[in-house]
Amino acid sequence: MNAKCLPLIPLALCLSGCVIETRTGPLQHDSFSVERDASQFLRVSLNMGAGNLRLSGGAAKFLEGDLDYNVDSWRPVLKYSTAAGHGNIDISQPGAHHGQAGNVKYEWGLRLANDVPLDLSVHFGAGEAHLDLGSLFLRSVDVEMGVGRLDMDLRGATRRDYDVRIRGGVGEATVRLPRDAGVYAKAVGGIGSIRTTGLRKEGDHLVNDAYDRSKASIHLDVQGGIGAINLLAD
Repeated sequence: MNAKCLPLIPLALCLSGCVIETRTGPLQHDSFSVERDASQFLRVSLNMGAGNLRLSGGAAKFLEGDLDYNVDSWRPVLKYSTAAGHGNIDISQPGAHHGQAGNVKYEWGLRLANDVPLDLSVHFGAGEAHLDLGSLFLRSVDVEMGVGRLDMDLRGATRRDYDVRIRGGVGEATVRLPRDAGVYAKAVGGIGSIRTTGLRKEGDHLVNDAYDRSKASIHLDVQGGIGAINLLAD
């Protein structure tokens, strides 16, 4: 299926704690893609209410993806548009209340092209997000999470300076950082802990040994609510 529209999945627990009846059915699988065009860079927006998200590089097209779900009315909506030399990819989960309980299954497995500069925005309310971004040509990364776990891997060839912004709610955020690129990080936790490896404190921020002598640097801004923040540069 190309870049038109796909639906998503209901889930059972909304973040406020109410329970919503979810009618599941047989497990379904969809595949989709966004073909390459003349766009010089991409803006990618992923909006998942609850479920499991996996994102990596390695796509031959702009985007390739697989969806597994067992509630027919919750297929994601995929949209693609172009304007002023850039492409816009938007994948979203319809509906206002999302949760995950019982035998509901909802997973996105997405791959992006390694050679196209991109701005990435990820919003997920509950569940797990595994973002293996080290092979991608990143310009910026913005992640907002509600309840759950984020595992972001930035290890790989850093081709240019870029910013990473993470806002966390209740859960755990782990960011794995490259050793050969400069890292400048600010991390602020709420009730939870902040753990770092391979970084040293300088004033109100953290840096690694490659900072100030590498050709490209990552500027990281992390704020968490209740939970743990792990910044691993090893």
